[in-house]
Amino acid sequence: MKALVIGATGATGKELVNLLLESIDYKAVSIFVRRPTGKSHPKLTEHVVNFSNVNSFQNLIDGDVLFSCLGTTLKDAGSKEKQWKIDYDIPADFAAAAKQNNVNSLVLVSSYGASAKSSVYYSMMKGKLEDYLQGLNFPQYIIFRPGPLIRENTDRLGEKISVKVIKFFNAIGLFKNLTPITTAFLAEKLVKAPKVLSEGMTILELNRILKL
Repeated sequence: MKALVIGATGATGKELVNLLLESIDYKAVSIFVRRPTGKSHPKLTEHVVNFSNVNSFQNLIDGDVLFSCLGTTLKDAGSKEKQWKIDYDIPADFAAAAKQNNVNSLVLVSSYGASAKSSVYYSMMKGKLEDYLQGLNFPQYIIFRPGPLIRENTDRLGEKISVKVIKFFNAIGLFKNLTPITTAFLAEKLVKAPKVLSEGMTILELNRILKL
């Protein structure tokens, strides 16, 4: 299979790309990035693109599986409008182009609590993206909804604190559906999912991610 990846420079995306390059099931990996990563591998093709104009490189979006891992925080984005552009517009446009090019499988990294009807902005945004991508009718559409992620060497203080708090509650039997997992563990499951899951739409909440 040939894998396509957006969000390849993020915490989960980096782990994912490394595993895809190691996997015998993926003969080629194409990543789409804003600036060169300096990464080199015989199976890797890196496309430096302008995500604001997907039509300008649509012919490059050609493969078997699209892994959509792109996302940011409100703090890093600077505003809800900019976060929407990164977390919704770019993945939506990219997936639409992939569908036009007959990419068979779409694997989306979403979020716990994603729902278009949510009163929480982030959850609503992720839910609306899930719904839009469902409407594209990929033969295989896999949604991952992990809880908090443990990123190696993270510099986000709030993230460190929230993970510690949730781990404390997990230890006394609470909030098990929000058990933190590492980005490396999530990446392993992302690589595996298209090979073992059936066609159609599959939603993987934490309990199913752990069992995959």
